[in-house]
Amino acid sequence: MTDISRILTPEAEDDTEVVVDRSLRPHSLDEYIGQRDLKANLSVLLTAARQRGDAADHVLLHGPPGLGKTTLATIVAHELGANIRYASGPAIERAGDLAAILTSLDERDVLFIDEIHRLNRAVEEILYPAMEDFALDVMIGKGPSARSLRLSLKPFTIVGATTRAGRISSPLRDRFGATYRLDFYEIPDLTAIVERSARLLGVELSKDGAVAIARRGRGTPRVVNRLLRRVRDYAQIHGDGRVDAVMADRALAALEIDHEGLDGTDRKLLAAIIQKFGSGPVGVQALAAVLAEEPETVEDVYEPFLLRLGFLDRSPQGRIATDAARNHLAKLGYEIPAPRRPDGEQPPLWENPGSDTPAR
Repeated sequence: MTDISRILTPEAEDDTEVVVDRSLRPHSLDEYIGQRDLKANLSVLLTAARQRGDAADHVLLHGPPGLGKTTLATIVAHELGANIRYASGPAIERAGDLAAILTSLDERDVLFIDEIHRLNRAVEEILYPAMEDFALDVMIGKGPSARSLRLSLKPFTIVGATTRAGRISSPLRDRFGATYRLDFYEIPDLTAIVERSARLLGVELSKDGAVAIARRGRGTPRVVNRLLRRVRDYAQIHGDGRVDAVMADRALAALEIDHEGLDGTDRKLLAAIIQKFGSGPVGVQALAAVLAEEPETVEDVYEPFLLRLGFLDRSPQGRIATDAARNHLAKLGYEIPAPRRPDGEQPPLWENPGSDTPAR
């Protein structure tokens, strides 16, 4: 991906961005913007655990990247008045690594495991008794003389985060007492996030400027915070540092981001389907070849937002550009040929070809 296309990816770009994001994160549920139902349910769970003086139930957070799973894990520890340890599924390579982490936890501490679906099976099996009974089973010796020793652990809370909830094994998923899904944010919530971040960064931002940035944020707080920093830099160099709607539009146009939040690669993908393949259907392999990308990159990076926006459809035959996508590119000056398969050419699936009556 080019530097410009990485601006809109929900993944963190590098360690520097992680540090900046950390400085903008809210520290309590009251400061956290959006996800209202999740906040309400999580508040009940944490308040009840705090009043009892117990460790809270284990919590599983799942949803697309950049929506605030790590932030919520930090808030859980803050609301419980406990310490938090950070770990990542791929980084815990051996069962002994996890055992060392678990035995070092104090009572009611929070252990955050990012990408928990990527834990290997040997490590995952250590978690089962730890989460259920706060115990650690250790094998001593080898062969016929081997015996199992159970070590007691102090009560703790695991907060697991994943973008692929379906890849978590059923035994592990069942041991979480509360499971929450994070959804994409609406524009009013993203606008509030941009305004809060602007205050923390010392950026003079108007209301319409915040809305202009939020509209292009793809429903993701990490993306709008990144766009805010890029617009701030542009306003500092090409203006007086103040960000309004006009300045935001100019800055984002320079970054090749249009009003719908599409970047150059998104438009290239849609243009390829419309111009080279008659609006589809086209297979992902052929589409990836045109874009000089891997098929997994097309499916995981570019397609989700276009599908959510209604610019792309998936069918058994391949990808299809919708009328909304054709109209959007037409407004931007793209040549739009007639679709290969006009609407209405194919009968609905529940009807017989050549028949006016539904199939039985």
